[in-house]
Amino acid sequence: MSKLTKLFGFDPKTTTVRTEILAGITTFLTMSYILAVNPVIFSNLPGMPSGAVFTATALAAIVGCLAMAFIGKLPFGLAPGMGLNAFFVYTVCLSMGYSWQFALTAIFIEGVLFIIMTISNIREAIVHAIPRSLRNAIGAGIGLFIAFIGMQNAGIIINSDATLVTLGEITKGPALLAIIGLVITGALYVRNVRGAMLIGILSTTLIGIPMGITEFQGVVSAPASIAPIFCKFEWKDVWSLDMFVVVFTFLFIDLFDTMGTLIGVCTKANMMDKKTGDIPRLKQAFMADAIATTVGAMLGTSTTTTYVESAAGVAQGGRSGLTALVIACCFAVTLFLSPLFLSIPSAATAPILILVGLLMVEPVTKIDFINFTESIPAFVCIIMMPLAYSVSDGILTGMIFYVAMNLTCGKYKRVTPAMCFLAVLFVLKYIFI
Repeated sequence: MSKLTKLFGFDPKTTTVRTEILAGITTFLTMSYILAVNPVIFSNLPGMPSGAVFTATALAAIVGCLAMAFIGKLPFGLAPGMGLNAFFVYTVCLSMGYSWQFALTAIFIEGVLFIIMTISNIREAIVHAIPRSLRNAIGAGIGLFIAFIGMQNAGIIINSDATLVTLGEITKGPALLAIIGLVITGALYVRNVRGAMLIGILSTTLIGIPMGITEFQGVVSAPASIAPIFCKFEWKDVWSLDMFVVVFTFLFIDLFDTMGTLIGVCTKANMMDKKTGDIPRLKQAFMADAIATTVGAMLGTSTTTTYVESAAGVAQGGRSGLTALVIACCFAVTLFLSPLFLSIPSAATAPILILVGLLMVEPVTKIDFINFTESIPAFVCIIMMPLAYSVSDGILTGMIFYVAMNLTCGKYKRVTPAMCFLAVLFVLKYIFI
């Protein structure tokens, strides 16, 4: 027990080894959908084979969870993050026109910068500058954003020239399969079936076979090589303005996505300090995240971050890094199950994204909606994330509105110098970048 305490922060007064193992398995079952989702998202980029992306995703999760286990000593799982992978593919590569090698280089650079920022306590200072109302809004906004992505992937919501978005054809095809999967997965979750999300994915995938949507590729195989995407950096443009813009953008998104997810997980799990509202071992958790991001870029995948689904393991009783170690072991096993996960269509993972969105919306109930100097910035933060298709834009605009609302209403005591500095920085970011 003394070794477990030293290695993982294990406290026999609050938990047991059996509880930590069950908590780790529970968290893995709720976040393992990323193994199916990430290859689908990156399949939009030529030169990034699904098998290689699957292996890189699993390895990045293993590295992140091990870092959280031994450095953070907290019961959180890490893997390439939802939202960040979408920004990588759909914004940086497809919209802005950069290569995926260029984007991986930017992620590697910002990962190194985050290590430096964590050592210097800059990241902690930024977290502490975010008011509680915005902390609760961040989780809710991310939830809506993830649910919106899920509906898009399934074809439930499609593009419209007249109204930007509209309802897709929900009586057939992937959209219908996603709706069926949402009902199945939702029912399993309501009945407290352990691993409801993974079971829901697998069930929906099987239903998709007779519908002609699922293409079964097998179950077990040796891990695919990551050689096509390993350390494929583009250093020739490292000092260019384009690289600066992309690194800066990734830096903002990663910083506030990670911060938002950590706040969301700890708030959902009631792990925040009741007096100060601070996250326990925040600096160590940030360091684990920064290391995972840097290594993940080398492996060939998008930014690795802490998962909100970790709240499921915490609810199961996980309280130490031993839970994170178990999650890492589970991801190691899945390296040999790539054909099974790659057979899963996006319509089968969409219900999970929608349910994860629901779980993250809960902190919105803690926002004081009667106090408009708190609720207006919080609402802006929430609504901007899905509508602007950006987590960071939601946080940035929310902070700008918070400072502006409270200063114009004479509530100067609510605004700290750090908040003013961040608000000005965010405004300059929109003006010049």
